[in-house]
Amino acid sequence: MTSHPSRHCTVELQALPSRIGQVRRIVSAHLRYWNLDPLIDRAALGVTELLTNVHQHAQPDKLCTVQLEHLLDRLTVSVRDHDPRLPVMEDLGDIAPMATEGRGLAMVAAMSESWGARPDGDRGKVVWFTLPTTAGPVTVPARVPRVAAGEQPAPRFAGVGPEPALDGPRPAHAPARSAVPG
Repeated sequence: MTSHPSRHCTVELQALPSRIGQVRRIVSAHLRYWNLDPLIDRAALGVTELLTNVHQHAQPDKLCTVQLEHLLDRLTVSVRDHDPRLPVMEDLGDIAPMATEGRGLAMVAAMSESWGARPDGDRGKVVWFTLPTTAGPVTVPARVPRVAAGEQPAPRFAGVGPEPALDGPRPAHAPARSAVPG
């Protein structure tokens, strides 16, 4: 049984690249404190993608609130902003192979148990994702995630087909780098 059945963390910020790195560090520190170390990478990736969307798309301002909520066996990460427009996940087939944007929500969908977006009255919207906190292998559920009334259902990441065969040796991969400092 969890000794702390409910844990919360709320951070208000302006979604600027320098602040996104700070929030990623705050999320990591809270998850370490809550003994949820296995979730750090996925939670940091997800919050980075959601905050990047606020930075790139939200109007009229970039003010937002990040909330972490750990309830028993689930971590919910949500980002609330003042833009009422709900996000739409791009069809991965429509994104150019070398494009540098358009895959963020697909990544959130792929690494989370469920995700979605809902209007926040006349105050904007909330985009969220959940991660299971119970021990066990990480799997992407085959079922459609539960969607509460008034929420936009979030399509699941369909995946990418097998790699095409390459003639000759494979090129060396460059190390992964974040577009967001910090």
